[in-house]
Amino acid sequence: MRNSLGPLLRRASTGALALASIWAPAASGASAPPAAEAERLPLAQRYHALQHGGIVRAANTSISCRTDSATCPAVREGRDAVNGANGDFDMFYVDVDRDPNTYNSSRAEVRLPEGARATYARLYWGGNLRVGEQKPARDNGRVLIAEPGGEYKTVLADTVVGHRVAGGADAFQASADVTELVRESGSGLYTVAQVNTAMGRSAAGAWGGWTLVVAYEKQREPLRRLELWDGFDALNSRTGAEIRLRGLRTPAHAGGRAGVVAYNGDRGRTGDSLTLSTGRTNATPLGDGVNPRDDVLNSTISDPGAAPSERAPAYANTLGYDSDVFDLGKALRPGGDQVAFRLVSQRDAAWFGALFVAVDAQQ
Repeated sequence: MRNSLGPLLRRASTGALALASIWAPAASGASAPPAAEAERLPLAQRYHALQHGGIVRAANTSISCRTDSATCPAVREGRDAVNGANGDFDMFYVDVDRDPNTYNSSRAEVRLPEGARATYARLYWGGNLRVGEQKPARDNGRVLIAEPGGEYKTVLADTVVGHRVAGGADAFQASADVTELVRESGSGLYTVAQVNTAMGRSAAGAWGGWTLVVAYEKQREPLRRLELWDGFDALNSRTGAEIRLRGLRTPAHAGGRAGVVAYNGDRGRTGDSLTLSTGRTNATPLGDGVNPRDDVLNSTISDPGAAPSERAPAYANTLGYDSDVFDLGKALRPGGDQVAFRLVSQRDAAWFGALFVAVDAQQ
């Protein structure tokens, strides 16, 4: 979208309602009981571990531009940045599963190292409910997931769902613990369907997608500090979202990676950044060849390195969904007792969902 952020989110009670995940073949037409919702979910640590291993993730979009648009193919392939915002298009669902009972579905690969064991896995999904049509919120806390070679299972949110109308959008994010499924199923292509996002065209734009974050243990890998943080809030130029990893001494020549999940960032609309500071050093903006340092929320699903995980579809421009992993490289300076990340969007009406970090720890 190409409009201002509008009023900041109001603080709200985050209540509690636990909904158990259901590991059984699912009837895709059935509605889930409505999950407890809050207009704002403050950033909170979801998972942490000090272990030999790391974090991988799978992610994909649930909606894209209609192919009858002359510019859609070039935008999807990342060749057209001028018409590259979701508000420029009539948007329609991505649906790769050939199942007539699902209206959206997409796949992405969890690529665990050989011999690794999943210690924690969490699925995040979200989108905009208000576009050309208004989707009812009752199914925000429900999606379907199929493991590699498996059938769909229903996943229900096991924590409060973030849901807020702001900036012309009716935005939400939900999540659930899926550790047992990923631990049993391992690497491969996971399919997620029925993400409750609206299709159509509006100034706010249609957007939505999912990310599966997996922490793993493997004794032959370096000792690392693993952290997963989540929440749901609109990003703004004043403060953005900040996460501090305290009590961490960064050793010399340390390596690490950090990943971010965010919604409605537009490609080519600069003013959003992810920065890292170690101890008292100045903040270093993160970026790479796919994510410019002043436009990290640019509708991409990216991994560092030459062999990204497989996706279906594998659009270069996801038109409003970001799930990016960054190599921390030289930004990790030795010394200090904390590592701080800050995600800010000065111009886009973007939404924060999650941040995960794997950083080498001192032995």
